[in-house]
Amino acid sequence: MTASTPSGPPTPRLRADAARNRAQILAAARAAFRESGTAVPLDEIARRAGVNIATLYRRFPDRDALITQVVVDGFSLVLDTARAAAGTAQTDPLAAVESFLQGMIDNRELLSLPLIGGPMTNDPYARRLQQQIAVALEEILTAGHSRKVLRRDVTAVDLIATAALICRPLPHLPPEQATVLAARHLGVFLDGLRPEHTRDLPSPPTHAEMTAHLVTEGTTAP
Repeated sequence: MTASTPSGPPTPRLRADAARNRAQILAAARAAFRESGTAVPLDEIARRAGVNIATLYRRFPDRDALITQVVVDGFSLVLDTARAAAGTAQTDPLAAVESFLQGMIDNRELLSLPLIGGPMTNDPYARRLQQQIAVALEEILTAGHSRKVLRRDVTAVDLIATAALICRPLPHLPPEQATVLAARHLGVFLDGLRPEHTRDLPSPPTHAEMTAHLVTEGTTAP
């Protein structure tokens, strides 16, 4: 799955090399924004993308345009995932919730959104995408309520907030440990939606494994 929906009206089809440059710039911007915030120099983003600064400005005339496209792409990916999950909700609403949240975990490297520490934008198209995401998630919840398999006090905001939380791994952890913790937290949340059931969780990292990555060289973890 890729995030490719443009902000506003569709843009003209790009040549293969231009499309590749654009994708590289957006990937570099997502990574740079996550690491350093939106004030990161555009020269640095161009360097990471392997293009010159003139190429970056040709695709994105200013910083705001680049920020907006990064956010819009993120919301587009979330919307695609929510709609795909909603398409299965009538059959198994709880599985649809799990599909949405797992999709967020699987694609979190493509997401740079306000709730997970990314930039904000007032772009009208981004706002519409947010509204459409909420609608798709409400479809899942309505199906779950009608089948009496989801608690009625859970809202679309809960699903969005949970997705944001599990998409933000704890700092300094290796990716494999972050993935295990995300799977555990997803399991806990899903069981909270239906308290009469439980599920086995993946084995957690040990305390020693966790703290080993939180110390500097020459010191000992507690």
